[in-house]
Amino acid sequence: MNQNDIAWVMAFLCESCFSFMWLLVTNVTWSPAEHKPYPDRLDERVHDLPSLDMFVSTADPVREPPIIVVNTVLSLLAVNYPPNKLACYVSDDGCSPLTYFSLKEAFKFAKIWVPFCKKYNVGVRAPFKYFLSPVVSSEDSEFSNDWNMMKREYENLSQKVEDATGDSHWFDADDDFEAFSNTKPTDHSTIVKVIWENKGGVGNEQEVPPFVYISREKQPSYVHHYKAGAMNFLVRVSGLMTNAPYMLDVDCDMYATDADAVRKAMCIFLEESMNPNHCAFVQYVCDSKAEGFNLLQSFLERGVAGIQGSVYTGSGCFHTRRVMYGLYPDDVEDNGSLSSVATRKLSAEKTLAEMFGISKELVKSAARALQRKANPQNNFTNSIEAATEVGNIHYEYQTSWGKTIGWLYDSILEDVNTCIAIHSRGWTSSLISSDPPSFKGCMPPIGPEAMLQKQRFSTGALEIFFNKQSPLIGMFQQKIRLRQWLVYLSITMSSLGSLPMLFYCLLPAYCLLHDSTLFPKGLWLGINLTFVGMHCIYTLWKFMRPGLSVDFWYPSFCGSLFSIFDITLKLLGISKTVFVVTKKTVPATKLGSKDGPPQRGDDSQVDDTLYLLPATFILLVNVAALADYLVGQQLWSHSDQRGGSGLAEASGCTFVAMLFLPVLKGRVLAAPKARDRRFKPLSLSLSLSLSLLHSMAPSAQSPLLTSEGDEKYANVKWEELGFALTPTDYMYVAKCKQGESFSQGKVVPLW
Repeated sequence: MNQNDIAWVMAFLCESCFSFMWLLVTNVTWSPAEHKPYPDRLDERVHDLPSLDMFVSTADPVREPPIIVVNTVLSLLAVNYPPNKLACYVSDDGCSPLTYFSLKEAFKFAKIWVPFCKKYNVGVRAPFKYFLSPVVSSEDSEFSNDWNMMKREYENLSQKVEDATGDSHWFDADDDFEAFSNTKPTDHSTIVKVIWENKGGVGNEQEVPPFVYISREKQPSYVHHYKAGAMNFLVRVSGLMTNAPYMLDVDCDMYATDADAVRKAMCIFLEESMNPNHCAFVQYVCDSKAEGFNLLQSFLERGVAGIQGSVYTGSGCFHTRRVMYGLYPDDVEDNGSLSSVATRKLSAEKTLAEMFGISKELVKSAARALQRKANPQNNFTNSIEAATEVGNIHYEYQTSWGKTIGWLYDSILEDVNTCIAIHSRGWTSSLISSDPPSFKGCMPPIGPEAMLQKQRFSTGALEIFFNKQSPLIGMFQQKIRLRQWLVYLSITMSSLGSLPMLFYCLLPAYCLLHDSTLFPKGLWLGINLTFVGMHCIYTLWKFMRPGLSVDFWYPSFCGSLFSIFDITLKLLGISKTVFVVTKKTVPATKLGSKDGPPQRGDDSQVDDTLYLLPATFILLVNVAALADYLVGQQLWSHSDQRGGSGLAEASGCTFVAMLFLPVLKGRVLAAPKARDRRFKPLSLSLSLSLSLLHSMAPSAQSPLLTSEGDEKYANVKWEELGFALTPTDYMYVAKCKQGESFSQGKVVPLW
């Protein structure tokens, strides 16, 4: 096989992979759908509105600053929904006294913030976002005074949290923080704190909903299953205290921007024109600031919603408690009650204990939840002992938690893993898309943190591809629809597409360095360029439609490559995948400014990280190939006109280098601006080494060394080829006797 054959075979294989992935994505976009709720129609049914438990999870007060958690909680406590039908639970996997202190101070502020929001019908109810816009002086004087007062109170709250962040030693003097003494983020007992218990009536809209802080027990020697384990603990504690039929899952940085978000979700669950008992969850399209994720939701979520339902994306999702408890659609009658078969199966206390654990209180609450019965009125403090019990590290042992109940384990991508199980049982789901999005996040849009997030998503997706929830298994034995199966196949295999992408980006450089042909000549080249241009325009349109740019492609590409490396090590038993908390940032928008594209600023100042190694390697290889081409190192092929690599391959290298040019900007140009850190060239050095090895690989045989027996090279004139040979050059050349083929020549020194 010659060099051209190798390039063409690799190109064919890469194109085949791209075509397969394109077919999977096209399957999603065939039937887009979304639901449009009308929350005003619920005004006459306030007394009939179901209860809702709201979950907020955090794990690291350093990477997830408490002020972000505070704003998320405040935005949820102030939604337009009866406070006595709401409850907010915050899970702190880091067991941080700072987080608990911040939440206590947030409750004090919430007692004046919630009435203010409902009195003036505030839109965005996260204070750090609301106070970015100044009050208009011509507005009502009472509102202006209240606005200024609320702004001062929020600044005081922020200052208290900031002061506590700098010096938390005084926590030791407060008895309320005694439970946090001698604790570590990975080694501590269960902590349950009832910050506020609302006992107001339905008409008291000025009250603050119940507010609970929890932190499950953790020990270094026990597997805690990351966010999935924290969510299951939230489900158990809320089941003991409020046992609401619906649950809202929100990341700590995903604040609500729509005060009617809860009411809109309830419109879907209470819709009479469809079968509400078959809707397992309602997913909102969220703005996470992770732009690749926004692109996924912009196109794919609406398409999936038209098949069997939207995919659970980990935040901004309203769940049905009965479904999370493992119920099947066949177990439910049309009126919502359990079927006779399900009643017999789930009525035995022993069966429920095997599923939900040894806590009698939890078993009773689970039985009521499955039968759609509310918990009797109970004092929250009376449930603290039982809540502490279900947070024990041994509690889930030999139960169904993480297997068929709650958020499923076996993958750090717990949302998709759980979603596949729900749809595999036959349930459907719904999607709500609003403009602007009802939930917004604080994830860094680009840079190493975005790549870290992409790596976690890709690694978790590959874990699902190889575990028992794999779509390859589900299509044969579960109740998932064919097109929905193809959706999950595309999600779990998405990171594998980075491999052909890597090879394809290196093919033009390979052809230049090895003097082989990749692209056709003449008219066929024009046809290919036309298709490439059409594809580029279409891709650019897809990115520009949600307001993105090409820069956000790099995190997806580099993170996917490292996910393949991670999952390979796991399958070989060498290491385990680890859930790494991504850093959240408070929006640094100035007062009075509007939302817009994320500012680049210091985002191009890239830390020393291996996540940029693939992109840097590709960039340097293509630059080296271009330099090799431009300085005339391929004179052999040009002098012989044998049709080797040429302008088309050089243009391909140029195009790839332009795509990865921002990587060079982040590596070199932004380094002097990073005053607070030194430029560490570890990854760049590794990339240079790999590029050097690639460039030194054996190239295509020069015509001067061909074995085809062309005797015309025997009398080659070296000077015409640009060589100035002197006895001091220490060079070796191949010389032949007149009449011999070049393959029979000998290598001899010049002198």
